[in-house]
Amino acid sequence: MPPTWRARDGEVSGLSGSDLASIRTAATALSPWAHIATVGRDGHPDVVPVHPCWEGDAIWIMIGNDSVKAKNVRHNNHVALHWQVTEKGDGVEIWGTASLHSDPETKRRLWTGVFDYDLDLFAPGGPDNSPDTGFMRVDPYRALHLPAYGMGGRFEWRA
Repeated sequence: MPPTWRARDGEVSGLSGSDLASIRTAATALSPWAHIATVGRDGHPDVVPVHPCWEGDAIWIMIGNDSVKAKNVRHNNHVALHWQVTEKGDGVEIWGTASLHSDPETKRRLWTGVFDYDLDLFAPGGPDNSPDTGFMRVDPYRALHLPAYGMGGRFEWRA
C-alpha cells in the first residue's frame, strides 16, 4: 500500500502532498537545522541540534563516531527529528530507524555530493583522514506536518 497523508478529519489530503518528497520539501523549507532525539542505554533521552541533509528518502547527519548520538543509536536505533516551528506555527517531525556508517566509500560519496555545507570545516582531514568522523543515516517510517500548530491541518505519512 503506498504511503498517504491523512488530514485531521481522516480524509486523504493533497494539501501537503502524498509522498515522502512532500514532507522533505516541508522540512527543508522550515530550516536547515533540526533537533534529533535519541535514547541512551540508561533509558534517558538526549536531544541535540543537527544539520540533516537528504539523499532521496534517506536523511544523513555527520557525526562523531564516539558521540553521544552514535553511542545511543548503537543501543537503540529508533530516533526522532524535529524541525523548528516557524513564527506561523508550522512544524515537521520525522521518526525513523538510524544506522551508523564510517566506511571510506560512504564517507567519500557523502562528502562530495549530499551535504549543503563544507564538511572540511568540521573534519579537516576529509573523508580519508578523519577516522573519528562518520555519518548517521535515518530511514523514515513516520512523518508529521502540522501547519499553524495543527490548526491548518494534520498531515501524517507512514511507510
